[in-house]
Parts: sequence; C-alpha cells; structure tokens
Amino acid sequence: MNLIGVPVPPGFTITTDVCNEYYRIGKEKMVELLQDDVKKAVAHVEMLMNSKFGDVENPLLVSVRSGARASMPGMMDTILNLGLNDDVVEGLTRKTGNPRFAWDSYRRFVQMYGDVVLGMKPENKEDIDPFEEIIEDVKKAKGVKLDNELEVEDLKELVKRFKAAVKKQTGKDFPTCAYDQLWGAICAVFDSWMNERAILYRKMEGIPAEWGTAVNVQAMVFGNMGDTSATGVCFSRDAATGEDLFNGEYLINAQGEDVVAGIRTPQQITKIGSQRWAELAGVSEADRVAKYPSMEEAMPEIYKELDEIQTRLENHYHDMQDMEFTVQDGKLWFLQTRNGKRTGSAMVKIAMDLLRQGMIDEKTAIKRIDANKLDELLHPIFDKEALKKAKVLTRGLPASPGAATGQIVFFADDAAEWHAKGHHVVMVRLETSPEDLAGMAVAEGILTARGGMTSHAAVVARGMGKCCVSGAGALNVDYKNRTVEIDGVKLKEGDYISINGSTGEVYEGEVHTKAAELSGDFADLMTLADKYARLKVRTNADTPHDAQSARNFGAVGIGLCRTEHMFFEGEKIKAMREMILAENAEDRKKALAKILPYQQDDFKGILRVMAGYPVTVRLLDPPLHEFVPHDEKGQQEMAEAMGVSLAYIRQRVEALHEQNPMLGHRGCRLGNTYPEITQMQTRAILGAALDLKKEGVETHPEIMVPLTGILYEFKEQETVIRAEAEALFAERGDRIDFLVGTMIEVPRAALTADRIATSAEFFSFGTNDLTQMTFGYSRDDIASFLPIYLHKKILKVDPFQVLDQKGVGSLIRMATEKGRSVRPTLKCGICGEHGGEPSSVKFCHKVGLDYVSCSPFRVPIARVAAAQAAIEE
Repeated sequence: MNLIGVPVPPGFTITTDVCNEYYRIGKEKMVELLQDDVKKAVAHVEMLMNSKFGDVENPLLVSVRSGARASMPGMMDTILNLGLNDDVVEGLTRKTGNPRFAWDSYRRFVQMYGDVVLGMKPENKEDIDPFEEIIEDVKKAKGVKLDNELEVEDLKELVKRFKAAVKKQTGKDFPTCAYDQLWGAICAVFDSWMNERAILYRKMEGIPAEWGTAVNVQAMVFGNMGDTSATGVCFSRDAATGEDLFNGEYLINAQGEDVVAGIRTPQQITKIGSQRWAELAGVSEADRVAKYPSMEEAMPEIYKELDEIQTRLENHYHDMQDMEFTVQDGKLWFLQTRNGKRTGSAMVKIAMDLLRQGMIDEKTAIKRIDANKLDELLHPIFDKEALKKAKVLTRGLPASPGAATGQIVFFADDAAEWHAKGHHVVMVRLETSPEDLAGMAVAEGILTARGGMTSHAAVVARGMGKCCVSGAGALNVDYKNRTVEIDGVKLKEGDYISINGSTGEVYEGEVHTKAAELSGDFADLMTLADKYARLKVRTNADTPHDAQSARNFGAVGIGLCRTEHMFFEGEKIKAMREMILAENAEDRKKALAKILPYQQDDFKGILRVMAGYPVTVRLLDPPLHEFVPHDEKGQQEMAEAMGVSLAYIRQRVEALHEQNPMLGHRGCRLGNTYPEITQMQTRAILGAALDLKKEGVETHPEIMVPLTGILYEFKEQETVIRAEAEALFAERGDRIDFLVGTMIEVPRAALTADRIATSAEFFSFGTNDLTQMTFGYSRDDIASFLPIYLHKKILKVDPFQVLDQKGVGSLIRMATEKGRSVRPTLKCGICGEHGGEPSSVKFCHKVGLDYVSCSPFRVPIARVAAAQAAIEE
C-alpha cells in the first residue's frame, strides 16, 4: 500500500519463517536471535514517526498484529497502544493535551495485554472476564451504559483496578518496560497461531499449520482522540451479496477493536448504506441524519479520500478488498488491506462482474472460485408461501445470506453437543467472539443482538457460508436462564427459530425451505466452466427425483445407479426378502419375478430423465443380510407371507450372518452364486430401455459388475448378462446398444486391469471401497482413531473425503494405463464420494479419466474443479 501512495503508518514485519522457527527452537532462543533486528527496525520507525519507543515526553506507541498468509478473521491475537506505563501516560497527556484519550488508550492496553499475553481471558465462555467485571462495576457506580461515557477519573480507576487484578491473578506486577511489553506481545501472537480456535479455523478452511503467522509491529494511529478521530472497516464490494457497492462501518472516537467486537453498534460509511440500515432498523430519516449520520455526511472530505483509495486498491489487486482504517485528528490512515472473505453467492457475482468489467479474464474468473464454497448456493432457501404465514419477531442486519431454521442454543459447547445428537441449531448470542467458533461451525445460522456488518459474527459467518443476522437490538438475551425475549415473546433453549440472512428478518418457529436453483451469474459461471473443462461430470442417483436434480445442475449422465436402494420400500422389500430367504433357485426365481416390474419401472424413470446421456447401473452389491429382518416382528411377518415357520426364518437369517460382511458374500460373488439375480436385473434395465425406445427416447445403458477382483469373476457375469440380453431381444423383436463394464474397487482388479479390460468395456473406480481395502481401514469404524491420526498428523486429511493420491491414486493411474493398453477406447471414471471433492477431481483430470460422478448437489462443484484442472494444466 505504501508503494502505491496510500497513507500507511510505518512498521515492520517478522516473517512466517520465524514463526516456524519459534515453535522449533522455543521462545527464549528466538528472542535472543531476533533482538538486534527488532531494535534496528524499531529505531527506523522512531525516525519516521519522530518519536521514541518507551520515552516519557515523546512516546512512540505500537500495535502488534498477526499477519497470516490466508485471512483468519478474529482467530489470531492483537495488542494495541503498546508502550504505555504510568509515566508515559502522563507524557502522552502533556503531548496531546487530551487526558481522556491518553487514559482510554492505557486502560485498553492493560486489558488487551492482560487477556492476550498474560492469559487472563477465561477459557470457559460462562466464566466472567475479570476486566469486563471491573468495567461493569465502574459503569454501574457512575450510572452510565457505554464505555465512551466514562470520564478521565473513571478511566484512571479502571487502570488501577485492572493492574490490581493482574497482580492478583498472575502474582506479578504489570510490565512497565516497553521492550518487555513488546517481546511479550510478539510471542503471544506467535502462540496464538496454535490456539484452539486458530487450529479449528485452519482445519475448516484447509490452511496448513506449517504456513505460520507473521507478526506486524506498526506505529499506532489513534481513532480515539476525540470527535475528529474515528476507526472503521470497509469493503470495496458487498461481501454478502457481491454487489459492486462500496460499504463499511465506522465509529467516531473509538479504536479498531470496538468495531469488530460488536460492543458499540457502528455507523455506516456511505449514505446509501446508512439509509438501508435505517430502513431495516425502523429508524426515521430525520433520526438517522441527527443521530446516525454516515461518514459520507459527517466527514465528507475524509470520505472522499477513503473512497478514492479503496477504488485504487481494488484496481491494483483486481479483487474485492477488505480494509481497516483510522482517522486520527482529521487525517486518514490505512492499516491493512486483504482480499475480502465473501459468501459463495458473492464470490460468484464478484468473479463474473470483474470479468464483465474487464478487470480479469475468463480463466482468472474460473480460478477465483473456491469450488467447495459453491455448496452454499445449493442449499435450500425459504419457501415464499411459508414465509407469508411466518410470524416476524424482529429484524436485524442481513450479515450473511441464506435461510436457517433450528433450535435455539446460547453457548458454543451446547451447539456442538446438540449437533452431535442430530439436532439443527441456531446460535443466539449478545455477540460472538473467536471462542464461539466451534459452535458457529455446526450451527445452521447465527443471530446476535449486537454488532454490525463487520462484527466478528458477520465476518466469520460469511467466511463459513453460514446464514447470519447481526445487531438485532430487540433481543434480550439471558444467558443465566438460557432464554431470549424479543418484543414480549419469550423463547427458551430448544425452541425453534428461523432467520433470513438475506433480509435480516427473524421468525418464530420453523419455516419450510425449498431447493435452490441454478440461474443468473451462477448459470453463467457453469457455462464458462464447461467451455474449459475436458472431464465430464455425471451423478450418483438412484431415483428419478435425484436424477432430475442432477440434470438441473448440469450432470451429463449417471455414473452410479445403486439398484439395492430401490428395494427398501413397500412390497419391494417383501419380495426381496422372499428371494433371499428362499430355499432353492426355483423359489428365488418366483420372488424375482415379483421384483422385475418394480425394477423395470424404476429404471424407466431414471433413463427417461437422462435421455441422451449414459446411465451406469450397478448390479446388486451389498451383503444379503442387510435386507433381511433382524427383529422378531419382521421375521414373523416374513414367515406368514412365505407360509413357513418362524423357526425356519430365524435359521435362514442366522445362516446369512457373516463375520466380515464387507469382505463377504456380496457384489459379483452374489451374481455368480445366484445368477438368476443378474438375469432379472439385466432384463429390467434393458427392458426399460426398449420400452423407452418405442416412445422415441434415446438411452445409453451401461451395466456394471461390482467388486470384480478376477477376470473370470467378470467373464462369468458378462456371459449371464449377454445371454439374458439376447433372450430378451429375441422375445421383443428389437435390440438396443449397451456396454458391460466393472467397478474397480478391489486392489487386485487394479493390479490386473490389463486382463480384466480384455472383456470389460468400461472401468468405474469405486473409491470408497478401494480406499477401504488399500488402507485396511473400515470406513464405518474409522471415527474411533481418525481424530487422533489427524491431530498427530499421521494423516493430513480423512482419506474417505479427500482421495489419497499417492496410494489409491497410484492404483487408479495404473489401472487406467493398463486397461487402455489392451483396450484404447476403454471409458474410465470414478463414482465414489471423492467424485465431488475438488482436489480429487483435479487428480482424475490429470490421470486422464473421462468423467467423475458425484452426488447431485456436488455436480456444480465438480464442474468448476474440472475447468480449473484444465486451466492449471
């Protein structure tokens, strides 16, 4: 910023490399090594500011902030006004002639230093912060509500009591030497890289621990010097909607922490923003102008300069900027800028707008998209009809868009606990702080009584893609009794509430939602992605409804249709159980004849939705015991339906029991021992395709044999499939083209892929089972040790969520190369959970697969990741 002519207070940076070294060699050694460099850097700042660090008459005060490579709002620690003590505060008073400012800065410094460096902030949210307790006592005695209403003598009293609290809790006096204070703060910022909330945030955002944080030491400029001073946060575009509208918030006579902490509700920077806020808050235009003027109106010259600089910064970085500034006695200073956190919808709009405005090209627009964040655009929104009937309790600021409905909880720990038990929760708080991160991460939405659009709740919620309404002043939150009262309506923990992060409205009870749509900028982005992608995106779908959802999101076929999911309803499950419990092949065929019309009808619906596109149907895969009744009531029903004894049913169920069913009688092993199952399914798939052909609907069925490990397993199934197909074609006097291929999910199949490809016409990698068998981890039981493995860094990520490119990926690469060496036209794709995970999609592009298949709601994510893979290549 300094190099392009922006006014920035001088300072220096201790780099991220030092952070890693700090954790390697320890605090004392690092301080010893850095001592001379820091003193030289401080001397340089002293020269530029014409003041001296630690000097009584002409003191230089500094701020100590983190500077991580990726934005981590509110996760790291900051200390302002460093360099003050009892003597320096008097010197600062004489220098500025402003005792209130000097003592206000001092009390803030002691509190921040005590919380951050001396560890006095309580770990448990329900415990009372000793400093906050003292402030409340002093305000009560004085009869005032806000901190800025305290006078000089009150501020002196605060400092005195704060220092006594430090002595009582730590057993030591508050440090008075400026350099002792500085080293304490530098080490505290490095320490905060490994605090609980920072670790959790990095995990959520995929930020590597080895990046470390820098420490920025910067000369203080003061927004709390009186009515010609201010502090604020601004965005070059709307971080919630992506609208190309400069916006932000400021506070007169305040310091930066006041804006983000949400203790005082800030005012808007622009007139239009202020008018919008007043409309939402129900404030008249006359009251707005008198009591809550925008900076544009209250400080027009400063506003003009601010607006010019924010435009310059966005043009320089070609991206939306999140900036912090201070106005000291009528002079504007910029403290920092960074590419702003934004919601998924804002991310798409900003990228497409910047493209249309000629600031970036098509490839850059695609690369700007965090594919995983598109997930936010695919979540449900409130149903308009349901909204008409909903009771509006109050309105706050629309801090992060979306629709959220859930049960009220007041504390982060409770949110995590309730979520683990399967509850949907909305976190309701006076304001949030970084300690609330774990609760915010699992909540459907966040509602706060205080804070503006740049408060902690708003910024973090937008980064997470969480619905958030902030600054709903009508909320009266009672943590002790776990209740919230809103304009006379009292709600307790566990009651339902709904919030609209796009309008700021808060509703009583549950409000129904509906599916999102792909339109506008989102649709334009998808068209752009398809222009560059080579890899096709199919979907995993077992019903016409899921298939239609995926088509709406741009899927070009089905990569996995699981036939077993079609059996778990009504008469189908009965017929299926009859087949499984039958004594001989004849009885099995009778039961299968009942299932055939159901299966054929299901396939017909799916093939119709995917007209013109390939549909890969996996033959029956899971172990038979999954379909049979294990309770006495269910077993009795089956005995009656089949006309056999309960004892017989029990004996058959017991006989189906396997020690390790995932490695047992399932997949092609079922088809090879009971070929009549494969015959029925082949007839159902191809019969449905022939019916649709008559109607003029184009279909491309692909029959997939699961769990192949040996060529002859596959050949046995292929023989049954092709013989049944020919019999059906002869009966119907018509035929249809179809492929027969296999699912590669057993390591042996990957190792012998060149042999299997002599018969199989396509490979689909079932990466869920392939991961399970390659690692030897049960995907159902990995939770017992996975958290420990991730914590100890034995594993970097869950291999069932992110494809293991070194191990499982090597098998995929090898199988593709071997298969195509004997069948160059071999079609290859993946259909495990990894098909919608961006880094896994990029790997699939790299190894030359034809397509990935994923759940319907991850199709747009995979489409963007496929385009990014092609561009990166």
